[in-house]
Amino acid sequence: MNSSSESKIKRTQRDYTLGFKLAVVAQVEKGEMTYKQAQAHYGIQGRSTVLVWLRKHGKLDWSKPIEHFLTMSKSKETPAQKIKRLEKALADAELKNMIYGDMVDIFKKEHGIDLGKKVLSRALWLAKEQGKVKLATACRQFNLSRQAVHQWKQRLEARAEELLPVKEMVRYWRQFMPRVGTRKLYQLIKPQLEKHGIKLGRDGLFKYLKNENLLVKPRKNYTKTTNSKHWLRKHPNLLKDRVVHHVEQVVVSDITYVKTDEGTHYLSLVTDAYSRKILGYELSNEMKASDVVKALEMTITNRQTDAATIHHSDRGLQYCSSEYQEKLSANSMIPSMTDGYDCYQNALAERVNGILKSEFLLYQCNTLKELMVLVKESISVYNDLRPHTSLGMRTPSEVHEKASREYLLAT
Repeated sequence: MNSSSESKIKRTQRDYTLGFKLAVVAQVEKGEMTYKQAQAHYGIQGRSTVLVWLRKHGKLDWSKPIEHFLTMSKSKETPAQKIKRLEKALADAELKNMIYGDMVDIFKKEHGIDLGKKVLSRALWLAKEQGKVKLATACRQFNLSRQAVHQWKQRLEARAEELLPVKEMVRYWRQFMPRVGTRKLYQLIKPQLEKHGIKLGRDGLFKYLKNENLLVKPRKNYTKTTNSKHWLRKHPNLLKDRVVHHVEQVVVSDITYVKTDEGTHYLSLVTDAYSRKILGYELSNEMKASDVVKALEMTITNRQTDAATIHHSDRGLQYCSSEYQEKLSANSMIPSMTDGYDCYQNALAERVNGILKSEFLLYQCNTLKELMVLVKESISVYNDLRPHTSLGMRTPSEVHEKASREYLLAT
């Protein structure tokens, strides 16, 4: 991918996913950047594209956008007060300098870590850029030549120029997966790195993302949606000590909640345990058995083999209902359930829920209709684009299709 050629490609509103739009809107409304800064940061084309997104998806009133600038007033001080303040600052600086010097000696003598010219050059250049010191004076204090500092700066600029296409690569994948982790992101951009001859390892990418403020912070969320205290028949757990050997041998089901401005909605998912591919889903306003069955019906339609399938779920009322059990029986699917409410016995389904909510369904939509679009986009990206560590950094769709062909040939 070439950043210069990429920037010449004209993009329209349809080229950006709803998830990406909501991510940008949330950043602007949190005050992390202005809408103009967001436009420049993500390379979004058009003069007011982000403003259009804010007016359509934002929670605030963006009919009259205003750029806020904070000003700080400087208090006046007498010459005597200034001298006293500077004397105290000098004493503090001398104390810090002594402690830092001792720390450097300890690192070198006891741990074998020599901070060296690289770190010193960076510190001197930073101080010079901030107007704190003159470079020549500072270099004399540390017995370092100005040439060494300038050479370090030139190498740094050359490396930054070399890594410039990496930001565009990251932006490309982040518009589909805003919270994809560094390991998976590295696997996604590795072919482009090799194509451009850019030497950058996984740790180097992590450092680059950190310096560019592109790392994602983990989120934790938990809400119980299962009612297992009912009189309907429950089934034993058939997955204890069972190893899944082929595709569509086991599917796991679960329900999670998602909120919009209109209220709380429920997302039913059915996932293949071997390939991690989401085979069926249904988004509804209620957790009725008839709604959850629709996810199962989609799964049956999307199956690629005739393998005997175990259907594993928790002991929720919907899964124990006669409507759901009859659908399983009609399609030769064997029911299996957790022992009471134990989320660890349905860990894979919980994990898929977590991925969707922590990486894709990040921002609250205005309406159910808007959420349906976001869910459809998110599941498509999860299945077809997002690599999984447990799958050898392959996508669920890739693994599912290959495994299905192998199974059909073997049978």
